[in-house]
Amino acid sequence: MSGVQRAGAGQGAAAAVQLLVTLSFLPRVVEAQVTGVLDDCLCDIDSIDNFNTFKIYPKIKKLQERDYFRYYKVNLKRPCPFWAEDGHCSIKDCHVEPCPESKIPVGIKAGSSNKYLKVANNTKELEDCEQASKLGAINSTLSNQSKEAFIDWARYDDSQDHFCELDDERSPAAQYVDLLLNPERYTGYKGSSAWRVWNSIYEENCFKPRSVYRPLNPLAPSRGEDNGESFYTWLEGLCLEKRVFYKLISGLHASINLHLCANYLLKETWGKPSWGPNMKEFKRRFDPVETKGEGPRRLKNLYFLYLIELRALSKVAPYFERSIVDLYTGNVEEDADTKTLLLNIFQDTKSFPMHFDEKSMFAGDKKGAKSLKEEFRLHFKNISRIMDCVGCDKCRLWGKLQTQGLGTALKILFSEKEIQKLPENSPSKGFQLTRQEIVALLNAFGRLSTSIRELQNFKVLLQHSR
Repeated sequence: MSGVQRAGAGQGAAAAVQLLVTLSFLPRVVEAQVTGVLDDCLCDIDSIDNFNTFKIYPKIKKLQERDYFRYYKVNLKRPCPFWAEDGHCSIKDCHVEPCPESKIPVGIKAGSSNKYLKVANNTKELEDCEQASKLGAINSTLSNQSKEAFIDWARYDDSQDHFCELDDERSPAAQYVDLLLNPERYTGYKGSSAWRVWNSIYEENCFKPRSVYRPLNPLAPSRGEDNGESFYTWLEGLCLEKRVFYKLISGLHASINLHLCANYLLKETWGKPSWGPNMKEFKRRFDPVETKGEGPRRLKNLYFLYLIELRALSKVAPYFERSIVDLYTGNVEEDADTKTLLLNIFQDTKSFPMHFDEKSMFAGDKKGAKSLKEEFRLHFKNISRIMDCVGCDKCRLWGKLQTQGLGTALKILFSEKEIQKLPENSPSKGFQLTRQEIVALLNAFGRLSTSIRELQNFKVLLQHSR
């Protein structure tokens, strides 16, 4: 019996229960307490909060500090493919500091984008960076059979259908970024440029007719005066797959907004900035009164997105449990510890009893389901391309990483058969993940875990402000 079925047996009619939003009115403060059962899956929010706080968050935070996961190669100079760029943000906090080559672990920079295995990076001691740059080739001691497997692997990587537009890591414009030294936080990037990006995502890529307006959209004829009733009537009339798509994008948007609220520039004294939670900004984005009920819906979608990526991690665990997979940086001891920590996180994800059931998606007639799945994939891939239109480099960095992480999660969820057929001791051309995808997947989930943790902190702050 699956996790969803077990939960369903205990929940009974709870499948039909909508998310309950309890409003606790405090003096001058309205606290949105999101509780109850999520739509389109059998899981209650309190269970997610407890699971994340006590099992996931401490470990994923630790994992993100490991060398393998802190260095992310990205091209922040790709031109916007959809409209003439407004120019890059000149605010100093928008700047991303690339990592010097000398700081990158030799095992990371020696391997090509999809060679994260020790066997694919089996070299003599690297004496300098120049030598390291020449070591992308397969080790000459490998058997011909292994060589052919690696060639098939590379060919598969080049041709497979991704849910995201991946950066070419071989491009001279691609640079390594230390994610710990370039944290996601409020940069001051806002206005027409930021609005244009999100408006394009929602209006042109979420299966929505132009006659239906999102709540609080200033371009709507009613300016949202119906409190989104017409929009949500339309949304509930969609098939499950298209509802899920919208909730994933809304959840990602909510998560990003939470990070900005939690890491806000509060003041700057003598050039030393002070970052912390901004209650006013949090209320502006999520308060049920100030957002006309939209805030709690956005937070509900954050939890839904968390469940989707949690499910993907539980499904991809067998891929990493194989002995051939070694998260290689060149530091043997740390690499072993990193893999142990990652497998420990996977064990926790598999223990969660109320997973989203992805088998409920694309389950109609084969031809229709295949067409819908391809439409779903192309829409999401388009959104990943829109991230190259973000004018703030730091916002672009984290936008690209988190959309790529979600795209990788979707790729995993719809590759179950390929994952089950993976050979133990050799690469498989049926399913592979590049290092870029692995780093994005775990960091994106880490961002969601942090969002839910930060939401708990805001609830405490709201209570203390009485």
